[in-house]
Amino acid sequence: MQGTVIKNTGSWYVVRLDDGQLFQCKVKGNFRLKGIRSTNPVAVGDTVRIIPTESNAGQVGMITEILDRRNYIIRKASNLSKQSHIIAANVDQAALVVTLRHPETNTTFIDRFLAGAEAYRVPVIIIFNKVDLLDEEDRHLLELFFRLYEGIGYPCYGVSALNDKEGLCSIEALRKVLEGKTTLFSGNSGVGKSTLLNALIPGLDVKTAEISDSHDTGMHTTTFSEMFDLPVSADGEGGRIIDTPGIKGFGTFDMEREEVGHYFREIFHTSKDCRFGNCTHTHEPGCAVLEALKEHRIAQSRYNSYLSMLEDKDEDKYRTKL
Repeated sequence: MQGTVIKNTGSWYVVRLDDGQLFQCKVKGNFRLKGIRSTNPVAVGDTVRIIPTESNAGQVGMITEILDRRNYIIRKASNLSKQSHIIAANVDQAALVVTLRHPETNTTFIDRFLAGAEAYRVPVIIIFNKVDLLDEEDRHLLELFFRLYEGIGYPCYGVSALNDKEGLCSIEALRKVLEGKTTLFSGNSGVGKSTLLNALIPGLDVKTAEISDSHDTGMHTTTFSEMFDLPVSADGEGGRIIDTPGIKGFGTFDMEREEVGHYFREIFHTSKDCRFGNCTHTHEPGCAVLEALKEHRIAQSRYNSYLSMLEDKDEDKYRTKL
């Protein structure tokens, strides 16, 4: 029997078979003995094979095999630096949900997520939520963010999950961007992912929480990863969203120091003109990246993120302001 993992609660996995049946599954023990250095050897989005098991608690099974993944997004496990955490598998794109205010998403976090997605060839769109809360100065900053990231090649959308009419992009227009695709939703706690999901999928009613007034930070409302189906459009297109718990930082995993520049699109493109093939873009003579930085053709914030990934040590810094 074959199906897709649509929910992960830590110890149990919900698998939807190709015919729509749902099975509560455990993982066969030897999965953890095959050198998979991950806190979650099975991820939402995985295509798996299962065998039913005897139980009085409904349809229960055992996951016996993970089929080859088309792609996945991975990050360093929060407490086990030598292990990884697979966020989702077999996705068509990732949607990084961020906010400029309430709370403020750090640009280093954005850039680390983008670099991690580049490493695993996952396209990314950036959704700026809560644009209704921005004053005139903030909206000017939003324009600069759009110019920066769209200039690199990442589509940006400004929405308001609570006040749709105040968004630069309507919820309906955003839904069109997601149609026909499996999209990973990720972002810091408090950026409104759950509220946005409720707006995109009427009747879903995912739990939401208020922002902490004292620290202007979000609280975790999503405690496990789960896949939801988008409503089918008039064109017959549906789509799927994989919702994930809010994350503080995005520690890159299994990325060599000399590879980091490959995952910053503008740095990689510019580096072709560096004098030395092994240029680190930090001090070398004839470095085209440093020249582009001086001429403001590469943003200082992006370069700072690149440097932070060269010396990847302290994940707590990702929530500090630049």
